[in-house]
Amino acid sequence: MILLRWFAIIGQLIAITVAQQLYNLRLELGLCYLAVGVSVVGNLIAIFVFPENKRLSETENFLMVMFDLLQLCFLLYLTGGLHNPFSLLVLGPVTVSAAVLSLRSTLILGVTAFLLVTGMVYYHLPLRTEQGFILRIPDIFIFGQWVAISIALAFISIYARRITREMHSMSNALAATQMALARAQKLNDLGGVVAAAAHELGTPLATIKLTSSELAEELEDRPELREDALLIREQADRCRDILRSMGRAGKDDLHMRQAPLVEVIREAAEPHQGRGKEILIEEGPGPGGEPGQPQILRRPEIIHGLRNLVQNAVDFARSTIWVEAIWTDDVISIRILDDGQGFPPHLIGRIGDPFVRKRRSESERRARPEYEGMGLGLFIAKTLLERTGAELSFANGADPFLPAAEQGARRGAVVEVVWPRSRIVPEPHVPGSLIGQNQPIEI
Repeated sequence: MILLRWFAIIGQLIAITVAQQLYNLRLELGLCYLAVGVSVVGNLIAIFVFPENKRLSETENFLMVMFDLLQLCFLLYLTGGLHNPFSLLVLGPVTVSAAVLSLRSTLILGVTAFLLVTGMVYYHLPLRTEQGFILRIPDIFIFGQWVAISIALAFISIYARRITREMHSMSNALAATQMALARAQKLNDLGGVVAAAAHELGTPLATIKLTSSELAEELEDRPELREDALLIREQADRCRDILRSMGRAGKDDLHMRQAPLVEVIREAAEPHQGRGKEILIEEGPGPGGEPGQPQILRRPEIIHGLRNLVQNAVDFARSTIWVEAIWTDDVISIRILDDGQGFPPHLIGRIGDPFVRKRRSESERRARPEYEGMGLGLFIAKTLLERTGAELSFANGADPFLPAAEQGARRGAVVEVVWPRSRIVPEPHVPGSLIGQNQPIEI
């Protein structure tokens, strides 16, 4: 705010100086410099009173922007009102308010700006030349200027506010997705650590149990000590059961971080198997590809991104979704197709861009009552998959304007995800070599 105000002060001083020196306009220089000086004093106070890392509250921001609006309108009043071409700068403070302040503050600033602009139509000091002539534009242009500024105050404020809200929504959605993926990865790693602990602690717990059992047998004649030995054995069994319940398998070696391509696809599609639509997974090598399916990395971004794409296909399919996995020596490709209506032709070029889906009509709700609508789901899926090195393309399986009999079964939306093989296929493991140490977990 301080930096922007310095730019405004410099611009105002330049405009006043040029108007006086170059165009010989007679201005109320004392009042003009007083208006600019108030801004200078306000900035200096803000610099010396507030620390550089202070973040202004809603009220403080509102007062700052209101001060700038009043100062600017006072300066315009001194220099011709709406006859001054710089009157359109009134839009600046209101636009800033719409982007960063609450709706209430924006409405107050917008109404204040409208009232001040309306007042300047009738009340202002005229611009005079050195010879005393008054510079003014015809009344019809003044009326047009007033209408244009009034409309711009509303339009630009609404536009800036909607854009800001959508940007915040996209940022929050992507941040929440990344946090969920990071949490899931940490939980998976933590489960492996617990499983490794259960495996490693098995021997000492068995030794404790055996020793306590022997002590219990030798302390038959001392019941109070025998109870302690039995308690030790019981607690050792309890420790074993707790560790076993917390870890599902053996050590979390690096093999658990990769899986066959089809298994990763099946894992991504599994949550949507029971939603009344059939999901068919087809796999096979492409030209020059080896017969056996490759092992790929089980990265959370891949699984979550594919899951979003499958969900979108299930939401819009009539009955069937096909997931085709194809691999060659250079690339790995996954295509997701459905038998729905496909993407709207006029939106294909924008699919995956960060825009919010329009509100569904009542007929669409009746046609797809199960559709939950993720809004930013495709954008998040596209972003996550592209971070793994993938390229996404969107198309329709058939021309939506053709008769249904000519479109074929796979006539709906087509989403293709293509990775360079080196990005998701790990280096082959050499038999007999060590897998490596588990990575430390930061909690």
